[in-house]
Amino acid sequence: MLVQVPNALLENIKDTAGFDEAAFVQTHADEQQITSVRLNPARQFAPHFSTALQPVPWSRYGHYLAERPSFTFDPFFHAGCYYVQEASSMFLEQALLQTTDISQPLRVVDLCAAPGGKSTHLQSLLSPDSLLLSNEVIRARAAVLRDNIVKWGASNVVVSNSDPKEIGKLSGFFDVMVTDAPCSGSGLFRRDPEAVQEWSMANVALCAQRQQRILADALPALKEGGVLIYSTCSYSPEEDEAIQQWLTGEMGLEGLRLQVHPAWGITEVQTGEAWGYRFWPHRLAGEGFFISCLRKRSRTDTVNSRIKNKPEVASKKEEAVVNAWINTTDFDLIKHQQLVYAWPQQLRADMQLLLQELHVLYAGIRVGELMRDKLVPDHALALSGRVQPAVLRVELDYETAIQYLQRKDIQVNGAQRGWTLLHYSGQALGWANVLPNRINNYYPKELRILKDK
Repeated sequence: MLVQVPNALLENIKDTAGFDEAAFVQTHADEQQITSVRLNPARQFAPHFSTALQPVPWSRYGHYLAERPSFTFDPFFHAGCYYVQEASSMFLEQALLQTTDISQPLRVVDLCAAPGGKSTHLQSLLSPDSLLLSNEVIRARAAVLRDNIVKWGASNVVVSNSDPKEIGKLSGFFDVMVTDAPCSGSGLFRRDPEAVQEWSMANVALCAQRQQRILADALPALKEGGVLIYSTCSYSPEEDEAIQQWLTGEMGLEGLRLQVHPAWGITEVQTGEAWGYRFWPHRLAGEGFFISCLRKRSRTDTVNSRIKNKPEVASKKEEAVVNAWINTTDFDLIKHQQLVYAWPQQLRADMQLLLQELHVLYAGIRVGELMRDKLVPDHALALSGRVQPAVLRVELDYETAIQYLQRKDIQVNGAQRGWTLLHYSGQALGWANVLPNRINNYYPKELRILKDK
């Protein structure tokens, strides 16, 4: 579909560094589709795509694909072996690595996290003893975020559905705050041509106001010396450089400069005391993107909330049941009604605090539901990478794997009776309960493939 760039946008960005109107318009007219994925380092996965992978130069896990396959019908996609992510946004990796010592335990918040690309990327980079809060204010999108965190197999992540103002009450709690702010979306016109119809300068102004509100509400949660990573998929200076100026001028943050290889084609922009990095589609293999890093200079008193209602822990008897399913070394077993979660021991206090102060949807690993001294295993346990070796496993062929992911009835020859972890080519897909006369498919209804090949 031919993308007709609005004249108002061309006028809006004509004086922006790196902009070349003829090349910019031609790039949108070419209808080129760039597909990129980011591999999950927690999975032992050999890429299987039909075309050779080309590295995204600013990301250790990012790769370009020569053509776009059907991700829907790829079991490896559903197993969390990779995330389909736009290449420019993977520059978050450089922003984090060049401003933060990731070898240390960190508290990181991804403020506008859905659908989960940046959160899963952050989780792959952070140390296991770091805490990641992935927040999304829109509830429907927060559910998608939770599903992608579960698919990634993360245990050190809390997913919340809270307003930035509520997060801001966690005074001085976070070392890093990532804000991929809601924006007018002009940088994604090539990927989503219908977005052109929704774009206007009035929407740019509205988004810029929203971005300032989000940042002003949440910044108290960033500690003194902490790093803010701000980004948009907008070309408009009102949402990019102007926000930078506001952050360094009125909010007292200090701009941080990054090292960018000239061959990457990224345009560095200095605005006052801050540096921004623009991704133009006519200069590199990626969509429109802007990112900036800033350090908080003002003093912030650290949060000192007392844990009022400590979560219930599993009894010794319940622990014995759960230990047959999951390796609980360095984990505490937390109960919510009859659901059991595994929380990393070193993060328990932080997770308790977030559970108390925010609207938390998910934390750690949901192991399953206790029913009459038995455990009904959860999908999150299947994808956690911590299932005990003694648990039954069955390898599926491709056609049966797709049927399973469609939540259809499946047949598996020689399967033993009981709860069974289903695999495809060594990667866990989910649970089935093998009974004498049938196999009950427990793949989550909300995740099932809805169409036939």
